[in-house]
Amino acid sequence: MTDIPRRAVSRTARLASLPLGVAGRATLGLGKRLGGRSAEEVTLELQRRTAEQLFAVLGQLKGGAMKFGQAMSVFEAAFPEDMARPYREALTKLQEAAPPMPGQTVHTVLAQQLGRDWRRRLAEFTDEPAAAASIGQVHRAVWADGRTVAVKVQYPGAGPALIADLTQLARFARMFAVLSPGLDVKPLLAELKARIVEELDYALEADAQRGFARAYADDPEILVPRVVASAPRVLVTEWIDGVPLSAVIARGTRAERDRAGYLLATLHFSAPERAGLLHADPHPGNFRLLPGGRLGVLDFGAVNRLPGGLPEPIGRLCRLALDGDAAAVLEGLRAEGFVRTDMEIDAPRVLNYVLPMLEPLANATFRFSREWMRTQAARIADPRNEAARVGRMLNLPPSYLLIHRVTIGSIGVLCQLGAEAPYRTIVERWQPGFARP
Repeated sequence: MTDIPRRAVSRTARLASLPLGVAGRATLGLGKRLGGRSAEEVTLELQRRTAEQLFAVLGQLKGGAMKFGQAMSVFEAAFPEDMARPYREALTKLQEAAPPMPGQTVHTVLAQQLGRDWRRRLAEFTDEPAAAASIGQVHRAVWADGRTVAVKVQYPGAGPALIADLTQLARFARMFAVLSPGLDVKPLLAELKARIVEELDYALEADAQRGFARAYADDPEILVPRVVASAPRVLVTEWIDGVPLSAVIARGTRAERDRAGYLLATLHFSAPERAGLLHADPHPGNFRLLPGGRLGVLDFGAVNRLPGGLPEPIGRLCRLALDGDAAAVLEGLRAEGFVRTDMEIDAPRVLNYVLPMLEPLANATFRFSREWMRTQAARIADPRNEAARVGRMLNLPPSYLLIHRVTIGSIGVLCQLGAEAPYRTIVERWQPGFARP
């Protein structure tokens, strides 16, 4: 048996252990409840133990499980605080850490992708990886012309590993409801699987990074490293030094967190207009706060191509909602497919559902927080709430799925940062339709 099949069997075995462990803990919880403990205490302990096992397994895996863990980590702010606090560190590790490839394996991939003379192109190369991604790892090196570069090398067998891990995780989707009732991970897993082919091709990623680099060349606020060389499984870009956003979240000053939040929102809303692209992987491991206050942006494997920029109806309907025009909001949502044509619903109910989510745009400045995120998540997830009942009557059109997921993910990071900024001004400048005509 070769190393790759052995690793695949090991991954499957670890993933298969998850639901069994959850079932066992549920039985244990029932016994403790009969022993006098409250249902709330049992539920909280079940959540804690489930999260402990889940994050421990995801942290050992590459491929799809790590990618899923990274995608989930941006929603950590929505988890109940008693559960989120012990595992915040584990989630952060998923963003930037994975077991490294052996040096000889790395050299083999470099020779296959850059040619047997790859050592002439790379004057210096450090075998120890500087960082890890879900499907590859990054090494610091020096290009032949003296530039310090980042060399991203894809794990051999990354494609089958991604598909196998995501398929296994999809089978256990119900388990994630233990962590956060109302959380449906199936659409996220389906989207990750649908984008595997693009993310596995570093040549496509290089094209996207070149587009971002051109759009933000000499920008005073955002830095995108230029592509130096690319191949289907190896990508060489300029190296940038800075503080990872995960470290800013954990230890940054208020000024640093506010600055990072402002720049992250600026990137999110400006890139579709400036580059025709949306950076679609907003977890903190992909960003650096640089000396001088710029935001360094990494990893362009997941992008949404928006040659016309962000859809104008998003901005227009947000503005109409803030103006209190319930009828116009409902009419616009119907026109865009957010409300099925055969669904009867009162316009004021829809407006009341939407308005709390637009609070960050209602005033000149707003401070995101974990508490705010948890309040919004609970409001729309609890079936006893009016908002949850209205939400079940609405629909998310396929053309908006990725934009919606990236926006919610970016908001999750802003809540982790606790960042205050003039978000309304950013949206007025970059989101079509939001500024008053």
